[in-house]
Amino acid sequence: MIARIDTLEDERLDVYARLTEAQLRNKLEPEKGIFIAESGKVIERALEGGMQPLSLLMEEKWLPSMASIVERIEQIDPTIPVFVAPHDELQKLCGFELTRGALGAFRRPRPLSVAEACEGARVVAVLEDITNHTNVGAIFRSAAALGVDAVLITPACYDPLYRRAVRVSMGTVFQIPWARIGEDAHDWAQTGIPLLHELGFTTAALALSDNSVSLRDEKLKECEKIALVLGTEGDGLAESTIARCDYTVKIPMYHQVDSLNVAAASAVAFWELVVPAV
Repeated sequence: MIARIDTLEDERLDVYARLTEAQLRNKLEPEKGIFIAESGKVIERALEGGMQPLSLLMEEKWLPSMASIVERIEQIDPTIPVFVAPHDELQKLCGFELTRGALGAFRRPRPLSVAEACEGARVVAVLEDITNHTNVGAIFRSAAALGVDAVLITPACYDPLYRRAVRVSMGTVFQIPWARIGEDAHDWAQTGIPLLHELGFTTAALALSDNSVSLRDEKLKECEKIALVLGTEGDGLAESTIARCDYTVKIPMYHQVDSLNVAAASAVAFWELVVPAV
């Protein structure tokens, strides 16, 4: 349903500009939470992933190129509004030039349990306290591209459905099952690692230490199911996490380089753990 607007005061636009990310997540009532998808490609992947659309927002000039998405939205529910606003008003509302076609507001999906996210999985990634939305999104994109079956995030890890993380992931956050793992933000591994073991996973911490083995080690290739634990840049993984994992692994490197950006490291590790098995 095309709805042309000429005022920024319409309360239906709150989700796009006047609500904080915390308000969009709606921690008190998660079933009412909302996330924002940016660009036609990301909106398409959200729809393909079964996400429930609430509205779209775009400039008039994008209507022709977004016609197939608008039609798909109308098929889901003809009452879902497709807001069309003038260029200058959109820039005021969003605070930036909307160059990617459209924004879409979607209902946040029901959170999965760790067991649900890992059902049938052979390789999963665990993100420990990664507090950079770009890295979170990039890791999801690499996970999707290289065949990782699920992503688990610790209590202090940034939200994969934050607008920038969704954008950087190119919508792959809707293709990869994910769940939060651990009960204690300060020591998720106390309950998280035993849970992974219970689900049949060998755990491998990606970290530099005296007893690190190479990602190319044959022992890793023999694991039926493996959970690779990645830490935040700077501090890396907590010592307590490393101590609880079955292996500590490293990426062989040259020229005295001792580490990579966590998103780059994840892509290398995913390739080594997943692709040779296909």
